[in-house]
Amino acid sequence: MTEIQELQDLVIQVRRDILRMVHNVNSGHPGGSLGCTEFFVTLYNEIMELKEGFDMDGTGEDIFFLSNGHISPVFYSVLARKGYFPLEELNTFRLINSRLQGHPTTHEGLPGVRVASGSLGQGMSVAIGAALAKKLNKDPHLVFSLHGDGELQEGQNWEAIMFAAAHKVDNLIATVDRNGQQIDGPTEKVMPLGDVAEKFSVFGWKVLHLENGNDLQQVKVKLEEAKSHTGKGQPVCIVMNTVMGHGVDFMMHTHAWHGKAPNDEQLETALAQNPETLGDY
Repeated sequence: MTEIQELQDLVIQVRRDILRMVHNVNSGHPGGSLGCTEFFVTLYNEIMELKEGFDMDGTGEDIFFLSNGHISPVFYSVLARKGYFPLEELNTFRLINSRLQGHPTTHEGLPGVRVASGSLGQGMSVAIGAALAKKLNKDPHLVFSLHGDGELQEGQNWEAIMFAAAHKVDNLIATVDRNGQQIDGPTEKVMPLGDVAEKFSVFGWKVLHLENGNDLQQVKVKLEEAKSHTGKGQPVCIVMNTVMGHGVDFMMHTHAWHGKAPNDEQLETALAQNPETLGDY
């Protein structure tokens, strides 16, 4: 297990990666990426059981699907710092012919990525399919997924959520990033979501609340608790409260940085708030 300070150092460095990646190409989605940094760092370094190397089938290990694929910067950074591909490749983010496209893709064979994502609403179905495949293969490992709260406005999610409960897909842990923001504004102004936790509950899921998804210790405890509820006949959902843009004061609590890159001066300010800990790429 990793000491909490080591995880915190990694969180800070991942935030630096995110900021520099989107700044380099003046394109990308820093807000949600920054808000989910603690989740990704904890998931990949503390929670999932992973094999050495990478294969698409993911047999004999836990696997993860990013449904809200636009927050690829945090995904790529954590994968690179976990050793899936060279850290220097982060320099190619969103460039033509790069394996690190704005939304994760599979045609170039990027280790760690098992499905093209970013067409919002589809990740839940993919994760359920993978979880059922593990059951058919008698693989006891788990499937994890992450979804945006605004993404739940897509109707396909709810068909999949009903299906997972009906078929007792109890080797799936789906986390909803409840940051309350989407590209056009606060979710409650664009299309109110109501009580997300209660909706999952009445659809037949085991639901857990993560009050502060930007607190490493809380993230770890809640993910471990979620694992303890698997194998009991219900899929598991974590409703995780986060702050969009967390760690950079002028990006926090607003949808303005959903898909906007910092300029030179803003980058300098943001990096100063997250001093280098492990070395930039």
